[in-house]
Amino acid sequence: MSRPVSHGGIIILVSFAVAFILTMLPVPDNLEVYRPEWITLVLIYWCMALPHRAGIFTGWTVGFLLDIHTGSLLGLHAMTLSIIAYLSYKLHIRIRLYPLLQQSLIILLLVTLSQIIVLWINGITGHAPNDWSYWLPSLTSMLVWPWLFYLMRAIRRLYGVN
Repeated sequence: MSRPVSHGGIIILVSFAVAFILTMLPVPDNLEVYRPEWITLVLIYWCMALPHRAGIFTGWTVGFLLDIHTGSLLGLHAMTLSIIAYLSYKLHIRIRLYPLLQQSLIILLLVTLSQIIVLWINGITGHAPNDWSYWLPSLTSMLVWPWLFYLMRAIRRLYGVN
């Protein structure tokens, strides 16, 4: 018996829901600075894997929901994730050709760019962080990327998301 053809939109939504849950999950204060940017990583993955399904509007929508969740300046994460989605979309063919180590370095750059934009806007509004630990999520996101990539690819193939 063959599996029914599915375009997998629900799988994409569930992956973003899981990313939101991982972002909201309470962790001890000393580990909070190491939390990867789950939503950004999932957005980059879908923009790379299925650029015709996830793009700038997806980044804006997810960023808007993140703004509501964090209580930050409305549109801050929406603009940031839109820019990251645009860059991921424009570079998706090149990024997919690289081995995972090089992809991880590109993820480091994209997440750092995202953090720079948020830092810039927060600095203008007077809410800039005071220490270097602000940059640790970029490093942990880079380290998590290979495992997240393999997991997301396996889920995409298992459910036939196209």
